[in-house]
Order: sequence, then structure tokens, then C-alpha cells
Amino acid sequence: MALAEPQARRMEAVRRFVRDHADERLDRARLAAVAGFSVPHFHRLWRAHTGENVAAYLRRVRLRRAALKLRMGAVDITEVALCAGYETHAAFTRAFKQQYALSPSQFRDLDCWMATQLLHERG
Repeated sequence: MALAEPQARRMEAVRRFVRDHADERLDRARLAAVAGFSVPHFHRLWRAHTGENVAAYLRRVRLRRAALKLRMGAVDITEVALCAGYETHAAFTRAFKQQYALSPSQFRDLDCWMATQLLHERG
């Protein structure tokens, strides 16, 4: 379903908000308020606009940010995991492997070209 232009602009505003505030606690109610819609209406429009639910989008944005931190030389994977909103190294590693098919340390060890390709394909 294609959204009307005003609705699409609001969804893009929410995407920018998520990228700018990914380190904060974000839930559907807060994002619906950013868009100016009720939670159920926001959820329907978000899904139509992005093809995924809000939780999946947030997870993807946070994991991509974590992957970039690893590429920039972050040494402590647990610290990266905590910044990405994961309570444990193990939970972060599971989610990271699911997203990128590599552990965080394997990803960190990739050459620049391979890491960039993986981020474009899966991030």
C-alpha cells in the first residue's frame, strides 16, 4: 500500500527520529506521538511504509550502529552490546549473528570492503 505524501513524510520523520535517538528508550507510543498518530494507526502505516514492524526496525538500526562502532575500532564488545540496548554479550552476539551471519568479533576482523558490502546487504 502506497502512503499519501503527508503520511509518507511523517514516517520519514519518524525514521530520522529513530536514527537520532536510537540510544534512548523508544516504543510505539513515543514514535506514534512523533508521527502525530494514534498507536494502532501508526503501527498500520509504519508497517505499510517499511514492510517491517517497529521493533524489527529499531533492532536493525541499533545493530547497524553497533556494527559501525566495531568497524571504527571498538574493542570491548560488551560495551558495544550495552550501547545497542542488549543486557548481555551473549544476547547481542545472537542478534548480531542473526543480522549479519557473523559474530561481532568476526565482523570486526573483516576487511573494509567486505564489511561495507555486508552492511549494505543486511543493514
